[in-house]
Amino acid sequence: MNTYLFVYDLMQFCGHSWIFTNMIIRFMSFGKDSLADTFYSIGLVMRLCQLLSVLEILHILIGIDKSRLFPRFLQITERIIVLFVVINSQEEVQGKYAVCVLFFLWNLLDVVRYTYNMLARTGIYYLPLTWLNFSLCIPLYPLSVLAKAFAIWVSLPYFESLGTYSIKLPFPFAFSIYFPYILKIYLLVLFIGMCFIIQNLFSERKAHLGTGNIKKKRS
Repeated sequence: MNTYLFVYDLMQFCGHSWIFTNMIIRFMSFGKDSLADTFYSIGLVMRLCQLLSVLEILHILIGIDKSRLFPRFLQITERIIVLFVVINSQEEVQGKYAVCVLFFLWNLLDVVRYTYNMLARTGIYYLPLTWLNFSLCIPLYPLSVLAKAFAIWVSLPYFESLGTYSIKLPFPFAFSIYFPYILKIYLLVLFIGMCFIIQNLFSERKAHLGTGNIKKKRS
């Protein structure tokens, strides 16, 4: 199982590293012009990496990963919903700068996280990397939530005009689902979930970076 988890982390590391490097090189080469077509250049790999991350929920359920289920479930479902339901379904949203910022934050966090995970599978705990893994997420995760919220907000006019995912059942049911309302409710859920996840991030940081744990890993 440890070998399998190492291979999984390695695959995710390679995918997110490719995305992160691609974004930086494109920005250095083309400047702001590269931001508008970020989704078109890296969207496929991004979708594959996020679909693959669903396995992490299974890892926790079967007990080979000791992470807490609910916080990880929230983080993964947030990305799946925003990426596949909001961004992927609305071509007009894909060229927004918020999408580029969101992808940059996601991949920066994941490159660090999967690097830490790979080394941890082999029993290596490099203290600066450990500190970075459990500290960087605390300021960057709220920023990613703001980017998600902004992406959802700018998508609302397109969902309203195109009627994507909105359903109106014929008579005699006389029942309809207006998807922009669901997205507005989800915005509230997103920020409530952010408070819970930030609390969990602080708990994880304290558990891994406590004085006793640092001395133990050094030894």
